Amino acid sequence: MFRSQLPSVDATAVPADAVLLDVREHDEWAAGHAEGALHIPMGEVVARIGELPADGTVHVVCRVGGRSAQVTQYLIAQGRDAVNVSGGMLDWEAAGRPVVAGEGAEGYVL
Repeated sequence: MFRSQLPSVDATAVPADAVLLDVREHDEWAAGHAEGALHIPMGEVVARIGELPADGTVHVVCRVGGRSAQVTQYLIAQGRDAVNVSGGMLDWEAAGRPVVAGEGAEGYVL
């Protein structure tokens, strides 16, 4: 059976002005996230899809890339332009991209 490859990019290739959707749980988000990211936990994406911009690419991230891959597949099935951030927030942090917690304090990936 032929299966198309899920669109994905490395953390280093995510543009600074990209729409970044973080689908991790609340405790993971609170520990540290990419500045400017939109937080909608994976289990809430279906109900909150209207909070995502209708146009443009949504870059989806989780801790390592599994949950974000599932959400990316769902968004594509809904006609959205979505890309999985492979390696997730662990690769984001390892690449030296900023991770913040509440009030802009330095965060970490849980």
